Amino acid sequence: MQKQIQFPNYWGETLAGTFHVPTEDSHRGIILGHCFTCSRHTRILRDLSLALVEEGFKVLRFDFSGNGQSEGSFSESIYSKQISDMKVAASFMTAEGVAWFGLAGHSMGAMVALLAATEMDNVRAVCTLASKASALHSTHFLNESQLHELENTGRVHFVSRGRNLELTDVFFADAAKYTLSKVLPSLVQPWLIVHGDQDEIIPVQDAYRLHQYKPADTELAIIADADHMFSLDSHRQEVTELVVKWFQRQAREDGF
Repeated sequence: MQKQIQFPNYWGETLAGTFHVPTEDSHRGIILGHCFTCSRHTRILRDLSLALVEEGFKVLRFDFSGNGQSEGSFSESIYSKQISDMKVAASFMTAEGVAWFGLAGHSMGAMVALLAATEMDNVRAVCTLASKASALHSTHFLNESQLHELENTGRVHFVSRGRNLELTDVFFADAAKYTLSKVLPSLVQPWLIVHGDQDEIIPVQDAYRLHQYKPADTELAIIADADHMFSLDSHRQEVTELVVKWFQRQAREDGF
């Protein structure tokens, strides 16, 4: 069963989510975060949710504030705020009877899940799909004209997925606070890194860098021929089977 739900974040904005509930009651849960300028309805998150709930996990995939159907301004979609949104999602899951849960995310949502896990003692496992090895910098996706606009006005406008969007220099200043090579030593949870070797947005080398930052209790899985969105059905199936089995193993080892 799945139902559309809403819950407030710390700023009083209403976040939209899809909550998947298994047939039999479960105390295991997974929270999923989406990619930059995306929503909870990407195919990889949908397929992963359906596979996890089939194996007895409660699953919450939700839209970060300023994205999808959630309230808020996209221009305020900074890392710190998305980390906060994920913590609120965890509180929702706890209220739904989840005692063991993991975090997972795709692309920017993956890094948010990773950073949130370092700040949350109740998270027992974390999985990142197609994550960067560093926070998003302006030079990673803005052209020369946009960089000039940002430098002169403190704002930049761009189009993504058919939407006219705006970011401010606050986004990049916030991103600069997160240096994964310094943050990851504080990650105590088991970690699964998944990446396609044909990722056209975030090169697969980022996955190897992430693994080097914290090789202990970390597993690295490279999906042959897969792109950034895991666009092919076969690649999404491979990812979902891998991730579900990994989360099952982590939960069993913790007695759930």
